[in-house]
Amino acid sequence: MKAAYILTYLLLFSPWLFAQRTVKADTIKPAKGNVEKQLEQIKERKIKLHSDSTGNEPLKSRLIDTTIQDRYGDILNDDPKYNKRSSLLLSAGGVPVSDVVSWLADRYVLNTRTSHISTTTWNNNLKKGWEWNNDKFGTNFVVNPYLGTLAFNDSRSNGYNYFQSYGFAFAGSMIWEYFGQSVRPSYNDLIYTSINGAFLGEIFYRLSSNILDDRTRGTERVFREILAGLIDPKRGFNRLIQGKTFRVTNKEVYQKEPLNVSLYAGTHMINDETEGYFGKVTYSEMTNIQLDYGNPFELRSRKPFDFFKLRADLNFGVGSKFLDNISGYGILLGKNMQLGKMAILVGGFQYYDYWDNKEFELGSIGFGGGVFTKLPISKTLDLYTNVHLALVPFAGNSIPYGADTSQLRDFDFGDGAEGKFESTLNLGKFASISLIYYYFIIHTYVGTPGNNYMGILKPRITVRIFKNISVGFEQYLYTDNRHLVDYPDIHLNRTEEKVFLLLYLEDPQRRGHYN
Repeated sequence: MKAAYILTYLLLFSPWLFAQRTVKADTIKPAKGNVEKQLEQIKERKIKLHSDSTGNEPLKSRLIDTTIQDRYGDILNDDPKYNKRSSLLLSAGGVPVSDVVSWLADRYVLNTRTSHISTTTWNNNLKKGWEWNNDKFGTNFVVNPYLGTLAFNDSRSNGYNYFQSYGFAFAGSMIWEYFGQSVRPSYNDLIYTSINGAFLGEIFYRLSSNILDDRTRGTERVFREILAGLIDPKRGFNRLIQGKTFRVTNKEVYQKEPLNVSLYAGTHMINDETEGYFGKVTYSEMTNIQLDYGNPFELRSRKPFDFFKLRADLNFGVGSKFLDNISGYGILLGKNMQLGKMAILVGGFQYYDYWDNKEFELGSIGFGGGVFTKLPISKTLDLYTNVHLALVPFAGNSIPYGADTSQLRDFDFGDGAEGKFESTLNLGKFASISLIYYYFIIHTYVGTPGNNYMGILKPRITVRIFKNISVGFEQYLYTDNRHLVDYPDIHLNRTEEKVFLLLYLEDPQRRGHYN
């Protein structure tokens, strides 16, 4: 249920994430390939070259932001004058508070079995040590990362950066494993809560920054504070005790980046035949939200998560599970360049995947490299492509044999690799054609020995019917191949289709970028 609340908040209020900003309507013009034009653009954006020891300023030297704004007037960092870093002791004190609040909800609202703790359970956890737990798939790969955002954003909203806040997420998870539950601490909780808690936490922090505006007053200010607090509860709480909720400034004090929001709603057709591409069809309702934050082709120095994508699919009417998938990536470091007409971003990324469908369950953490390109083919045709290759240090993958139960763990733990390809051809403002392919290789190290190969192919087409409303069709092809030590090989295919209406809210700073 916690996962449902999170996604419902994003789904209901996401248009306001976009609507809160007033920006210029010019388009992005990436740097050209020669030195003179790059220097000219650097001067325009008030970015200087870092001088070497000889006093020269070679183009290849590292770029440093020397002003607070980019070419659109957006500040590149939270203004340190209005977002001072709290003491380490004060920030660390908020971590156990987050755990206590989570425990109170588990104990007195949900009354979960594991919330009945005492000094006896604490002593048992400290003595018996760690294990791989048997929690449900959604608990491990959705609920736990969300809980990790609380400790992470306690630090983030106290003036610490992304990497520094990682430690707070880890500490919060460690305290919870020993003292927040009656069962033994688990390896998978510590890993996933910390790492993907930081992933989601940074996304929530940046989305709430796009909403907050300390220059506003009255009803607008109240609405902004409430909405930002729903998306990032720990930041909302800290703003209250820090006095920022009622503070009024005469300038923007939070970093904001352009944000595109895509909202889908329509019919989901699930083909039940597992040994063929089409078979008996089950119909259900589906909704989807996709957030594209930041401009991948703007010439700038890159920081963690100044560019990210997050997509979530909800499916209603088929069984008790309604969260089909969450997938996304966030940049950690990167560099922009220009090759002829093609704009390029090369970077290192963190990846988050959660898939729960009739073919398989898959939850994973990934770290790797990605390349984004924009190629203008003509005045009305643009091709956007991105390719990724990443290592997966930790993943959960459904057990291929045995009964599926919602009460005990029905998946194995493993590691492996993933590859992703996404390409979209924009036909002016009238239509788009996309092809998306994800491939995962997971080697089991806790559970059924063997290797698992899972693919997801998604061709899609959208046609505009009125302003920013389009009709679309998306095909899904799932492939699931298992090579297991103690069981026969498994080779399964399944197809699904989605017919939907798309509401596309485009930030003018990202005009023309759709993927």
